[in-house]
Parts: sequence; structure tokens; C-alpha cells
Amino acid sequence: MSYPLLDVFLTMMWFFLWILWIFLLVRIVMDIFRSHDLGGWGKAGWLIFVVVLPFLGVLVYLIARGRKMTDREVRQAQAQDEAFRAYARQTAHETGTADELTKLADLRDRGVISQAEFEQGKERVLGGQAA
Repeated sequence: MSYPLLDVFLTMMWFFLWILWIFLLVRIVMDIFRSHDLGGWGKAGWLIFVVVLPFLGVLVYLIARGRKMTDREVRQAQAQDEAFRAYARQTAHETGTADELTKLADLRDRGVISQAEFEQGKERVLGGQAA
């Protein structure tokens, strides 16, 4: 008796596992080259082990260095997040100067502050930008 739906399911499962295997293999090879605590010979040894005996090499690599692999990923994600936050703060500060000058001009126009106070505030804002 033939089960075409089961055959389709098994084919999809094997295809998914094959893609997952390729993804895992590429991630491990990238981690080998990205690792700063391995020397050249260590990297070459791991790479040969992973290429020559892929199933055993990947399994042993994940057991031996899986924690360090995760730590490197976390540190890289944190560094990227901090870089993005620093860029966002810098960009927000640059647009903040124009906003502050607009607010000062509005306060002066409504009579809340005098022309001298406006000039002092303007010097403070522009002086902070130059620093």
C-alpha cells in the first residue's frame, strides 16, 4: 500500500534536516574563523576535523566549544546593540540642537524670555554643539 502524503511529509522532513545541517555547519565554520582564543593551528585542526568527519566534528565542536560559541554571539549582539544606541543618541542630540533653538525662539516671541536670555540660551546650545 502506498502513502503519498506520508512520502511527501518524509521528503519535507529530510529536506528540512538537510538545510538545518548545512546551516549548522556554516555557523560552526564561521565560529572557528571568528574565534580569537584559537590560534592558527587550532583553527586549522578544527576545520579539518569538521570537514573530514562532519557529523562527529560538529558534535564534538558543539560539546567542547558550544558555550564559548554562545558567549561570542552574545558579546557580538551586545556590541552591535551598544553601537546602535550610541548612533541613535548622537543622531538625536544633533537634531536636539535645532529643536532647542526653535523652543528658545518661540519663548522669546511669546515674551516669556527676554532677548538677552535668548542670546544666553543660544550661546549655551551652540557652545554645547561645538564641544
